[in-house]
Amino acid sequence: MPEQDKTEEEIRELNRRWAEAETRGDVAALDALAADGFRLVGPVGFVLDKQQWLDRYRLGDFVTASLRFEDVETRRCGDTAISIGRQVQQAQYQGHPADGEFRTTLIAARDGGQWRLAGCQVGPIGGPPPFPPPGGRP
Repeated sequence: MPEQDKTEEEIRELNRRWAEAETRGDVAALDALAADGFRLVGPVGFVLDKQQWLDRYRLGDFVTASLRFEDVETRRCGDTAISIGRQVQQAQYQGHPADGEFRTTLIAARDGGQWRLAGCQVGPIGGPPPFPPPGGRP
């Protein structure tokens, strides 16, 4: 198998394992998938380090009933790969609904010969922001 095809398959597999581990709330699997310096940027701009991200599951604060990562496009730059796709989830945070569709970017980096998650950014999918009318008048 050509190196590029092998790498693309490894990244698809990493993305699949991440989505499955999030759905199961599998802290051990997520810990193994993520690099030590992992950071998550959430849909309203908060930033979690790796331990904070894992603690959401460890403490039972975040429960994911389902998660799909679809329509994914991946680009590679050396030992870094960036996957951008649509994340569709049914979840709860501290008992409150956290369902939605999000534009999600997963950043993977080659670490010790294997691909690991270095970062994740999740943003809401919505329409364009409201713009003031021309001339500044309402």
